[in-house]
Parts: sequence; structure tokens; C-alpha cells
Amino acid sequence: MFAVTVEQQQYKTYMLSDNDAQSQVAVVPERGGIVTSWRFQGQDIFYLDTERFTNPTLSVRGGIPLLFPICGNLPDDKYSLNGQTYQLKQHGFARNLPWQVTDESTDECASLTVSLKSNEQTREVYPFDFELNFIYKLQGNTLELRYSHTNLSSEPMPFSTGIHPYFSVADKSKLVCSIPSSQFKVKGDDTIQTFSGQFDFEQDEIDIAFINLSKQSAIITDQSRNLKLTLSYDNHYSTLVFWTLKGKDFYCLEPWSSPRNALNTGEHLLTVEPGATMETVVSITVELS
Repeated sequence: MFAVTVEQQQYKTYMLSDNDAQSQVAVVPERGGIVTSWRFQGQDIFYLDTERFTNPTLSVRGGIPLLFPICGNLPDDKYSLNGQTYQLKQHGFARNLPWQVTDESTDECASLTVSLKSNEQTREVYPFDFELNFIYKLQGNTLELRYSHTNLSSEPMPFSTGIHPYFSVADKSKLVCSIPSSQFKVKGDDTIQTFSGQFDFEQDEIDIAFINLSKQSAIITDQSRNLKLTLSYDNHYSTLVFWTLKGKDFYCLEPWSSPRNALNTGEHLLTVEPGATMETVVSITVELS
């Protein structure tokens, strides 16, 4: 049985439930439209830094922050468009703004639609009128993220889109990673390097972007929990970022439509025509053995 309920915590929290599958997802629209948790058959799928989450002046570290209209950072937080220079902070503004709930359903799945429209604040840093309608769909062991990007401007709208999920992990040495690429770039270095198939978790930080993806899915198996996680994404996504910090109980596996600085370089930049909508889809499936 599917359900969508509301709990008044620090923020109004929407709970998407598939009770038969023992699967429940929490969404907080006013805190960046973010998914904050997913509990599946007693397991926490996502990590959440609750101290940062409760402080509205800090970016959220956990759950699934939403990336728009850029993924990653720009040099000096600047980009140029049509002869104008704009400032845009890392990952854009979508993850920091309040979203509105515009639809919910329990037909065939538990789903919630959250929406964000351009405003004076967004136009100062990104000179386009737009509407984003992001749908979360929970069914059994799969969470689908279906994202619509509508251009309400009179000019073509360039953008990047992506997510920054924080997956919970207790022992990173027990992770087995199947990444659909052997080529990656380290943040801040354009040199293409070769992936050995294993990460060195003794480093203080891993922040690498896989390119030239050969498949539209990646698999991470957490042997300490007998948990297999499959991240799938459609062909709009060109880049897969792996990020973690030593001593922290998370790893991030982030599908990005475009690499860092795409608004300046144009590399894999998405463009939607005036009045048109571009939809992208990511799904996360978990299996316990």
C-alpha cells in the first residue's frame, strides 16, 4: 500500500511510503526540495549531517541535494553569457531555495512533485525565466527522480542538471565499485587519469569525475551490509562524480549532465528552446541479500 503523509518536524516533511516493501522516503520541499532520508527494510540508505541540516545558513550535507543550473564550481564563481558576466556559487541555487509541492499521488507508487520558478533572486545570477518540476517516485526498492526543466524565456536556455546523493556507509573498505568508465579527472586537474577499479580511502578526500561513460548505470556493493545499490541515469548525463572525505560515514556518487564550468566551456551543456521542456531521469535501486 502506498501513502504520502506530512509530518511537522523542523520543516514540513513529506513521507512517501510503500508499506508492503517496508520502504519510506522523506522529502523537505522548503529546504531545497531535498530528499533527506530513505529507509528500506530497516537500512538507512542515505547519510545526513543533522547539525548542518538544522542550520538554514549552511548548505545541506546529506540526502539528495539538487544541482541547477550548474554542477560543480566555476572559476572564481563566474561565467560569461552574451557579453555579460554573472556570479554563481558552487552547484547553483536550486539546493538553497524553497520549493513548492504541486502534486502528490498514490496511484501505482508514492509520488511527490516539487516545483521551483525563477524569481528576481535567480535572475540576478542566471538571466532566464524557468520552471522546474521534479517528481520523486517510490515503488518497492526503487526511487525514481524524474526532472522537468521548462524554459519560459524568449532565448534558448543553457544549463546543467544533476544530483549530489550522500550514501550511508560504515566501512568504506567493504565497498565494491563497478563504475562504467576507466577515465577520470581529479578536481582542479584536467589531466585524464586511468581508474584501477579501486579507491584509496586513506586519502583525506577523493573528488574525481568519471568521463566517457560506457553504460547508463553504476553499481556499488556494500559488503558490510550485504547491500547492492544501482544508480541509473538517462543519456543526458555525461559525468559521474565520486566524492568522499576520510573519517566521514558517506560516499557520494553524483550523475551530472555536464562537467564543471560547462556554462563557460559549453562541454556537454544542455540547452532547452523557448517554451520547451527537457526531462531527465535518474533512478536508485537497492537490494539486500
